[in-house]
Amino acid sequence: MNKRLKNKEIQSKNIQQKKNKNSDLLIYSLYALILIFIFLYIITQNSLFGFGAFVFIVITLFFEFKSSISTDGTKKTLRDLGIAVIVVIIIFWIFPTLLLQSSSPINVVASCSMLPTLQRGDLVFVHGISNMSEFLKQNNIPIINISNVEFKKITENISQQFIEPLPYVPNNPSEIVFNNYYSKSSNYSIGLYNIACIENYLSKGFKSLIGLCLINASTSNPIKYTYSIGNLSYQNNTYKEAYISGFTLNNITVYENYSNPIIVYKTVPGDSFTDSQIVHRIFAAIHVNNTYYILTKGDNNPILDMQDMNYPVNQSDVIGYVVFKIPYIGYPSLILRGQFGPVSGCNQTLTR
Repeated sequence: MNKRLKNKEIQSKNIQQKKNKNSDLLIYSLYALILIFIFLYIITQNSLFGFGAFVFIVITLFFEFKSSISTDGTKKTLRDLGIAVIVVIIIFWIFPTLLLQSSSPINVVASCSMLPTLQRGDLVFVHGISNMSEFLKQNNIPIINISNVEFKKITENISQQFIEPLPYVPNNPSEIVFNNYYSKSSNYSIGLYNIACIENYLSKGFKSLIGLCLINASTSNPIKYTYSIGNLSYQNNTYKEAYISGFTLNNITVYENYSNPIIVYKTVPGDSFTDSQIVHRIFAAIHVNNTYYILTKGDNNPILDMQDMNYPVNQSDVIGYVVFKIPYIGYPSLILRGQFGPVSGCNQTLTR
């Protein structure tokens, strides 16, 4: 009788070990599929691969949890899960928060607006800024003092700031080509136009005057912008591209400087950017009534964030500045957020 029971125990144990091996094999296979799909997503930016990685992550977590309950029981599994969550919070949140003095010490680059300096999916570490005035001075950021009246004129209707690069007939900036930009731009001149200005002239039937909407010809804004011409690599071709290279405000002229710090800031209601946090480089700062407003720009963007209908960044919305990056490590975070792409701008790079 005892021998029969012992044989049954051995048989049951062998069956359980076989189940565990099959379960482990399944989970290892799922992890391999996750890595394959993430890799394919990185190199292709195809949303199907991103979604596939998300599905396999969810399935893997389900089978990991199920296998753990089967082996260790529900109570131990939940306890181990709780410990793991606490460890992750300490390692990836509390410790970096204390070390970097930032409320959000780790961020993931979600767009391609900072190419080639930062890639989509880069994990960046963000150091807090305790004193904005000292930070700006230490980094030689141009600071322009303006009045409340001037600031209101700049920001009271932020859509008036919207600027877009457009090709036009050589020597005739009023003859704008509004479509098929990339295929025609090599045959045309290129400039930055204030779109509100164009709409105003077109609504009044003054098409011949829209050349006055070139930003270096505009006189209605306290900020006088200037632009330069760079090269845009797009779909294995190179085109000319106009981009903001400087501006003048209160007789102070500021030029783009790629040694300026890259900051992470929070967007506010009314901004055109949909991401809650943006990783862009400081262009300059304006000082209004003891408050600093930071003007920012993506290295791969032709215009300032403010010219894309986003409000100047209040110093209170600045999370910190980027001190370190780890390439590609942030892709799982983007996938878990459902940011599968494709993302505009990732197939083009602006060079000066």
